[in-house]
Amino acid sequence: MTAGTRAFRQFVLKVHSRCDLACDHCYVYRHADQSWRRRPQVMSGEVASAVVSRIAEHARAHPELPRVHVVLHGGEPLLAGRERLARLARDLRAALDGVCELDLRMQTNGLLLDDDMCRMLAHERISTGISLDGDRASNDRHRRRSNGSGSYDDVVRAVRLIGSPPYRSAFAGLLCTVDARNDPVTVYDALAALDPPAVDFLLPHATWDHPPHDETAGWLIAVHDRWNAAGRPFPVRLFDSIDAGRDGRGSFTEALGLGSPDLVVVETDGEIEQADWLKTVRHGAPATGFHVLRHSFDEAAAHPGFLGRHGGVAALSAKCRACPVVRICGGGLYGHRYRSDNGFDNPSVYCADLYRLIGHVLRAPRPEPVARPHTLTAHGFDSLAAGDGDGDALHALARAEASVRRMLLGAVCARFPGPEANALTRLDGRHPRQTAEILRHPHLGTWAVRALEGQLPADAVRQRLGEITLAVALRSGTRYRLDLPGRAAQAHLPGVGRLTWPPALGPVALIAREGDLLVAVAPHARPLPVAGAVRLGVGWEPVRRITTEEFSVLVDDGDPHRDGFAAEPAPRLDEAEHARWTRRFTEAAVELRARHAHRAPGVRALLISCTPVRATGEQGDVLADPYAFGAIGLALPATAAALAASLVTGVQQIKFNALSDLFDLAGSDDAREGLRSAYLDLLPARAIPHDGLTAHGRRMAARLRG
Repeated sequence: MTAGTRAFRQFVLKVHSRCDLACDHCYVYRHADQSWRRRPQVMSGEVASAVVSRIAEHARAHPELPRVHVVLHGGEPLLAGRERLARLARDLRAALDGVCELDLRMQTNGLLLDDDMCRMLAHERISTGISLDGDRASNDRHRRRSNGSGSYDDVVRAVRLIGSPPYRSAFAGLLCTVDARNDPVTVYDALAALDPPAVDFLLPHATWDHPPHDETAGWLIAVHDRWNAAGRPFPVRLFDSIDAGRDGRGSFTEALGLGSPDLVVVETDGEIEQADWLKTVRHGAPATGFHVLRHSFDEAAAHPGFLGRHGGVAALSAKCRACPVVRICGGGLYGHRYRSDNGFDNPSVYCADLYRLIGHVLRAPRPEPVARPHTLTAHGFDSLAAGDGDGDALHALARAEASVRRMLLGAVCARFPGPEANALTRLDGRHPRQTAEILRHPHLGTWAVRALEGQLPADAVRQRLGEITLAVALRSGTRYRLDLPGRAAQAHLPGVGRLTWPPALGPVALIAREGDLLVAVAPHARPLPVAGAVRLGVGWEPVRRITTEEFSVLVDDGDPHRDGFAAEPAPRLDEAEHARWTRRFTEAAVELRARHAHRAPGVRALLISCTPVRATGEQGDVLADPYAFGAIGLALPATAAALAASLVTGVQQIKFNALSDLFDLAGSDDAREGLRSAYLDLLPARAIPHDGLTAHGRRMAARLRG
């Protein structure tokens, strides 16, 4: 392993260098780099074997990799032939067996898809994306054959074939290149009509030397709004990445975000190259001088082209560093920053478009998807049961638990009817995104279970419903007034903060007005902003968040139901102690990336809040509440390395509790505890008892043992 390098996670294999279409926007054939002309048409058996060996070698050298992603690409990969593709898939799986998981994908124009090819793709588990630019006129504007005829009919036939029930498992989604001359709504509707599992929109490749001809923000905004109004029926990687950036999570695309480059390309002749989109910069720009027959991927990772893109915000241009959305945008796609006189020290050539698009998406409503049950597929369960979980499975788990939380809240509203429940139901109908954001607060699950089990007085439950409603109203800019009973001395607004006041102050009302929180301390008194009410004895403790480059977490030291952990919650951190926690978490993010890279996606996707607890010396440093999905209780460890390990263990507990909530895993406490201990890496998987497990429990045990 070469010092200072990071592991590659994505390997793009150019199995065929020619294409049966002549698209005029293709970066391989129509841009500055013309190296395809000297390469063999198809990857030879010798090169394919070397690639397989090198990928396995790289994975063994980096045990932090839980899986590698391999994309079969071109040119047009289907030109390589069914048998060659199947053999490569089998060789990859055999070489990586016992080393790490393989996520095998392919991007194709679809023209050569038939039943035999689709059957092979499904059998070999090759997730296949198809390029389609929308309706007939939009697609055939660019995606034409060499004789000028369009490809739309044949591509749609291919999409419908691979999307049919026998082959649906091999269908990954659609890739659409943006052309602002096409009608955005017509393009979106044409894609949506094909019921894709996902859609990605790709900005045409451009540089400052060859800028785009048209503004694209308005086009993408129109598509976003159509998709949003439809209830987001499928993931759209570009838009979902903006939402993820807002929530402190990593991007799903290289076109946005601050993630370090982890992609490498192998051409048909075995040359190791940087990302394909560098072909738009200049001839030879992606080249590294390395070759799979002579060099390892660790050697290639030391190339300056890869090392130069690891700098985060500090490596961006001055304009980018000063931008308020830099952590979401990340400077845009690296190739789009190029200018011949100063290289890549520029914002994206799409800077204005990205800024406008990001701003619009951040302001737009974010509804819960409609008419789609939030359940885990068999693949999702298997992925999570093995201990980690890929990105799709992690987010599916979060959606499933969000559905459980919403069901619990609905049951509470039905059990405790009144003006608070009615107001919350109305706000949920008008502002589903803001309601969903508030309902992510983990300890609402603990509260709802306690309310339904009769552990809480009815008036306390109704006050809590009013507090939730007030938090949604503040988030959505809606007016709402919550009159609290005279004996109340505090109110906690999930995701907002906690107010306290002396009982002698009398009845208090809390008011949401255009996003501002006001306090009225007498029935007819003029409402005051919180800052003004503080002078009257009202205490205000806003929620605080720790944001690192790897994750963002709420420090939950005020929720009255944060006591579901097997340790006593600590009081609210003072400013000095909160600063210490912030420093330790920031350092732990570095440790997480370095020591626990395979578990970092789970931390980013699932960790929502952290409650400081008093150390017990018996329960360990990190705890989970089975009803508070996304929450951990933590006594701050002494070192950043220990904190990173605690975060990983805590998220493993969150995952196991959620899987136990959604699936019946064991018929006895001993069997469940054995399974849990193995899942948390506290015991070897071979120690899991054979008796007492259900079918899903045995399936999890097999995945852990494997």
